[in-house]
Amino acid sequence: MKIKLFAAALLLAASSAQATIATVFEGIPTGSAKFNTTVINAGGTVKTDIWTDLMSGTVIDRGDYSISRTNGNWMSVGGYGTMSGNTIDISPNDPSRDTLGSKISGITFTFDNPINSFGFEVGDWATCCHNPTTDLFISFDNGAPILVASASQYGEGLFKNRFGDLVHEIFVAAFDDSGTFSKVQFWGNGYGEYLVAGGQVKYALIDEGSLPPTPGVPAPASAVLLGLGLLALRLRKRA
Repeated sequence: MKIKLFAAALLLAASSAQATIATVFEGIPTGSAKFNTTVINAGGTVKTDIWTDLMSGTVIDRGDYSISRTNGNWMSVGGYGTMSGNTIDISPNDPSRDTLGSKISGITFTFDNPINSFGFEVGDWATCCHNPTTDLFISFDNGAPILVASASQYGEGLFKNRFGDLVHEIFVAAFDDSGTFSKVQFWGNGYGEYLVAGGQVKYALIDEGSLPPTPGVPAPASAVLLGLGLLALRLRKRA
């Protein structure tokens, strides 16, 4: 029985070792292209939704998914710079007045069908409020926050747009091939900065375990596998 239990643990560790979380943080042209390449290489199909003719409200239905503010508040629709489409204001809350943290000032995407790859555009980020950094996070199904961008100074938020100009417009994305998800949440923690999200939204479903391992991550999992394997052999000898 002990051998069977450790064999099961060995298989579980092997499965965990294959899971990869990857992110994209680039200027919009480069980041959008990188998202496409990552999904295609993982056997998925990219779907792109350019936000046009959005109407302000508490819930916006985009067909495959709906958009809402995480705190349930009204969403103000506008535009920003040379971003690809409409945007929604998600400026971070004052942390001293919000005991639930900056997460609820962000935006939530609820999908009709499961996904595990998601990206979109962000505007006016990192122009101020580095305390000591201003950060952007994505979370799948209320899971652990995935840090997709961090800046400690003004220049770290500047990237070239499609015209070659340096602007505070970026494309951020996250991939998690450990499973599938129906909800994505995004937020920033730089209280005091104006922050918008939208432009174009990209999403996809890739196979579990289809992403290449993130450098530096597989080693601990390998060590676990080795340890479990040796322990299972010892138990087998004792039996």
